[in-house]
Amino acid sequence: MNDDKGARPRAIAAQVLDAVLHRGRSLKAELAQALPALADVRDRALVEAICFAALRQQARADAALRAWVPRPLGKRDGELRALLHVGFAQLDPLGLPPHAAVDATVGAARVLGRAHQRGMVNALLRRAQREGLPAAPADAAWPAWLRERLRADWPDDYDAIVAASAAPAPMWLRVNRLHGSRDDYAARLREAGIAATADDALADALRLDEPVAVAALPGFDRGDVSVQDGSAQAVADALAPDAPASGRRVLDACAAPGGKAAHLLERDPSLQLTALDVDPKRLERVRDTLARLGVGEGATLRAADAAALAADAPGAWWDGVPFDAVLLDAPCSATGIVRRQPDVLLHRRAADLGALSALQARLLDAAWRVLAPGGTLLYATCSVLHAENAAQVDAFLARTADAVAEPLDDRFGRVSGAGRQRLPGERGMDGFFYARLRKR
Repeated sequence: MNDDKGARPRAIAAQVLDAVLHRGRSLKAELAQALPALADVRDRALVEAICFAALRQQARADAALRAWVPRPLGKRDGELRALLHVGFAQLDPLGLPPHAAVDATVGAARVLGRAHQRGMVNALLRRAQREGLPAAPADAAWPAWLRERLRADWPDDYDAIVAASAAPAPMWLRVNRLHGSRDDYAARLREAGIAATADDALADALRLDEPVAVAALPGFDRGDVSVQDGSAQAVADALAPDAPASGRRVLDACAAPGGKAAHLLERDPSLQLTALDVDPKRLERVRDTLARLGVGEGATLRAADAAALAADAPGAWWDGVPFDAVLLDAPCSATGIVRRQPDVLLHRRAADLGALSALQARLLDAAWRVLAPGGTLLYATCSVLHAENAAQVDAFLARTADAVAEPLDDRFGRVSGAGRQRLPGERGMDGFFYARLRKR
C-alpha cells in the first residue's frame, strides 16, 4: 500500500466501511483488525471517527450518489462507494478542512488501486463541498420493520430515541475503587488536561464529553480505570443495592467482554464469581479484562452455554451449589446502543427478534434453576424493545411461581413493566433495561 500522507488512513477507512456496508461485517471487529496497522494514534482516531460518521449519515450519502452519479455504482464498485462515503463524512459532519480532506481522499483512490477513478472522486467531493449533501429523514437509517416496532413501543419518545441514536456518545469511565477514589482519579485527569464530570447516581463513574485515547488515561494500563458506559455501570447497583454479604457466590451468565464482572469484583473482591460465555475467544477477553484490573483471582471462567442447562441437573460448568446472585446481561437486539454500534441498523433483521426473545427466555429459565432460594437475579439488556424487556420479564413471572419482581428506583430510568428502562441519551447514557427478580 502506498504511504501517501493522509491517503492511507482514508483508504483503510474505506476498506473497513466496504466490509461493513457490503459484506455484513461488524464495525467493531473490522476496526480491531485494521487500526493496529496505523502507528500514529491520531490516524487511528481519524479512521474511527470517519467510519462512525459515515455510518450515521449513510442515508444522506446514498441520496447524493443516487442524484449525482448518472450510472448507479455496481457490485464491483463497493470499495469506491465506501471511499465516497469516507470523503462525504469528512466534509459533513466532521467538518475537516475541505482542501485536505478532498486531496487525501482522492489520493486514497490511488492507494486502493483505483487511480483511474480519482477524477470521479474529486468531482463528487467538490460538489458535496459546494452544495452540501441532500437532506434525509432522521430515521432513514432504521429499517422499516424496526421503525414500526420502535414507534409502537415508544410513540411519545420515538423522535428523541432516533435523534439520540444518531449522535456521538460521551466517553464514560469507571474508576477502580481498589486503586483509589473517584475524586482522586478526577484530580489526576485534571492534571492531564482532561475535563470530567461526576454523576451522583453512579459511585464509580466519570463522564468525558470529549473522548480521548485510552493511552491518555492516567493508569489505564495498571488497571486504575476502565471505559464503560454509565448504564452498564448501573448494573452493579441494580444487582446488589445493599452491602453484600462477604463471600457470596455470583454467576455472570453471559460475561464477555467482562466489564460488569470486573465491576462486581472491584466492589467486593471476596465474591466467588463464575463467569460464563459460550464463545471461548470472547472468554479470553474476560480473562484479559480481569487481569488488567487485578481482580482475576476471585473469578472462575468457564466456556459454556448457560441456556443449555437441563432442568434439575447440574451442567458441566456447574457444581450443583446454588448461586446467591445471578447477572443475566442477555444477548439482545442492541437497539439501545446504536450510537455506539451504528452498524446494528445494517445487520439486524426482523427474524432476529423472535430468535433473540426465545434465547432470552431459555437463559432466564436456566439461570433461575441455579439461583438459591432468597437469591437475586438481575435481567438486563441494551435494548429498547418491549418484546425483549418488559414483555420478556412479564412472561417469565407468569410462568415462574417462586419469582417476584423487586422495585428499582428512578436511577435506572422510567418504569417499564416490572423493570426500568433508560432510553438512549437520557442522563448521557446508553439505552438499557433492568429487572431485579427475587426467588421466594
